[in-house]
Amino acid sequence: MMCNLLAWGTVAALLAVPLTAPAAMWDLDPAHTSVQFSVRHLMVSNVRGEFAKTSGSVQADESDPAHAKIEATIDAASVSTRIEKRDTHLRSPDFLDVAKYPTITFVSTKIEAAGSGHFKVTGDLTLHGVTRPVVLDVQGPTPEIKDPWGKTRAGAQATTTINRKDFGLIWNQTLDAGGVAVGDEVAITIDVEATKRVATGTNPTSPDVAIAATSTRSGSPGTVVGRR
Repeated sequence: MMCNLLAWGTVAALLAVPLTAPAAMWDLDPAHTSVQFSVRHLMVSNVRGEFAKTSGSVQADESDPAHAKIEATIDAASVSTRIEKRDTHLRSPDFLDVAKYPTITFVSTKIEAAGSGHFKVTGDLTLHGVTRPVVLDVQGPTPEIKDPWGKTRAGAQATTTINRKDFGLIWNQTLDAGGVAVGDEVAITIDVEATKRVATGTNPTSPDVAIAATSTRSGSPGTVVGRR
């Protein structure tokens, strides 16, 4: 379910935005970025959740976007499905085993154009101690904008599907009527908003929330902790 860490691949779309220098750094704005996942439950419905603590950056190469580098990290223990008992189970050795594997990471290996406003971002996803290639379908990026505090921003959305068993997440329970309690396929949707990094000491900061590369969310998916 952690695939959701793929969120980072979404930032890759920002590489298509014209930059003012040969190389530029973009930082994920965690207060306005969502990494969500969905998996079948009892073969009749979907359980949705998110990861509440994320960080990431993109080193963009203006002359050749294919040479851009994306790195992202998710705090595995920040998984939230709004049900504490279920979240505790997800953090246990049956699933994420966060005591042994505290982080989920994504590192890009290839970025390709896939039609107007679309990209394919391939990268190595490390989850539960297993590293496998994952391809993100990215829509975007949006045009660059200046926010009221002087920051340059852009956004994009990425989707992908992974099989949790590929990452050693094999726990399940057989139902008396047939079938299993938890589906194998995990659908991931990542909405990214990123800010272009500027020289130290000149980076404007919004008064509503510090735009660092770390954030904490709580409550239902999409709820942001902090002043807005």
